[in-house]
Amino acid sequence: MAILFRGDEASGNQATHFKKELSTFDLTFIGLGTVFGSGWLFSASYVASYAGPAGILSWIFAAVAVLALGLVYCELGAALPRSGGAISYLMTSHGPLMSYLIGLITVIYMSSMIAIEVVAARQYAAAWFPSLNHFGSSTPTMMGWLLQFVMLCFFFSLNYRSIKTFSTFNNLISILKFAIPVLLIIVLFTFFKPENFTSHGFAPMGFTGVEMAVSAGGVIFAFLGLTPIVSVASEVKNPQKTIPIALILSIVISGILYILLQVVFLGAVPVTFLGNGWAGVAAHFKLPFHDIAIYLGVGWLAILIVMDAIVSPTGCGNIHMNATPRIVYAWSRSGTFFRIFSKVDEESGIPRPALWLTFALAVFWTLPFPSWEAMISVVSASLVLSYAIAPVCVAALRRNAPELKRPFYLRSFAIVGPVSFVIATLIVYWCGWNNLSWLFASQIVLYIAYLCFSKVVPQDYVSLGQQIKSSLWLIGYYVLLTAISYLGSFGGKNIIPHPYDLYVVAAIAIVCYYWGAFTGIPKGKIDLYVSE
Repeated sequence: MAILFRGDEASGNQATHFKKELSTFDLTFIGLGTVFGSGWLFSASYVASYAGPAGILSWIFAAVAVLALGLVYCELGAALPRSGGAISYLMTSHGPLMSYLIGLITVIYMSSMIAIEVVAARQYAAAWFPSLNHFGSSTPTMMGWLLQFVMLCFFFSLNYRSIKTFSTFNNLISILKFAIPVLLIIVLFTFFKPENFTSHGFAPMGFTGVEMAVSAGGVIFAFLGLTPIVSVASEVKNPQKTIPIALILSIVISGILYILLQVVFLGAVPVTFLGNGWAGVAAHFKLPFHDIAIYLGVGWLAILIVMDAIVSPTGCGNIHMNATPRIVYAWSRSGTFFRIFSKVDEESGIPRPALWLTFALAVFWTLPFPSWEAMISVVSASLVLSYAIAPVCVAALRRNAPELKRPFYLRSFAIVGPVSFVIATLIVYWCGWNNLSWLFASQIVLYIAYLCFSKVVPQDYVSLGQQIKSSLWLIGYYVLLTAISYLGSFGGKNIIPHPYDLYVVAAIAIVCYYWGAFTGIPKGKIDLYVSE
């Protein structure tokens, strides 16, 4: 059974340009490379400070939450194995206007992540080569910036030739990247002290501490790396089986490693640091596993951890250099961006114009912006938002495209769909008022700009009126979340105190979920048909 999309790669010559060269092994390592990123290097001590031993529960909760979203992506990825992933799904379920809104912030996030990773690698390398940083500062010297530029050029060259060249390098770097955390778990188990889990209570801060660990402790953000997996769907062998397997394995394996790392950290903390409980642990362990290895006298392990701290960002940066051009490609295919970036090189199977744009954006993001940290916080929230949309896509397609073959059919979607959307909305809300106010305001401005230039946007199969109808739920979602964020307890005025603000957020999510599900592109007008 073939799925054909009018005006897209499967209905024209573009379908033959992407090379199906990625195996299950390759795709799983792409997922592991981003889901199990550099978050483990920093989160353990913050989680311990917020929740004590109960911090283990925060990793379990996050793993279950992201797995629920991952299962939703499994259905989408297997049914619609299209380059660009989430942007393509939105184009199909709700039309060009929706893919335009989410596409822009996704391109910004994905391209900026490349820069963030090379900056992180340079900062860690400065521990051995101080000339890479200005004295007493983390800002790069000219030599440091040139190192970043060389790394970007290297990533570009790996991704310019073929998808297989990229995946081979990624597989090698991933093996090195995972060897050290596994070794770390084994070594720290030899210093394990069971009394650490009871001496100050298992959950000294109660459930609130677990919740804070999930949001402020960086737990949930450590798991968010599903986009690169579905972005290369057009280049995967047997995508109907490969994508679900890679998604699930990436989340499960990463979850097990994160939980074990948290357990061994909690058990290895010297008793002398727990005199006043767990609250002050983060102050003593800024780089938790590096610092604890030093305190325990395992200097050789600390050296390996620094090496991994350089390798991990390098691997993540390379993966995002690969995924971002596919996002740009999908966005341009929707007709709301420059069409030149929808071209795929016939010989290599690489969307090279989109790759050039990705490279230029990555270099641009390495420049010293005064408000860099504020901008990154906003685009990080945008990534979470892009995950939140997936359950609504599935719900709308189930209503309006029942003929679509679904090799992976999530039988419990009636429960998983709304629950995963509520969880994703809570994660978005936890990003805080300062981030969400900018993000939602910019999205509304982009929405108005789209309407102002409606004469040049595609309306060949979905009228502007239908696009507006199919996207109003998202604008309502933005407005309502902006209001509760302003009134709530995560950076807002705390007029609606915790935990009552969470109940309001959950109610908003349920209303908007069903609103979005019932206002997708109607059956018969969706830009796809299924043929044997």
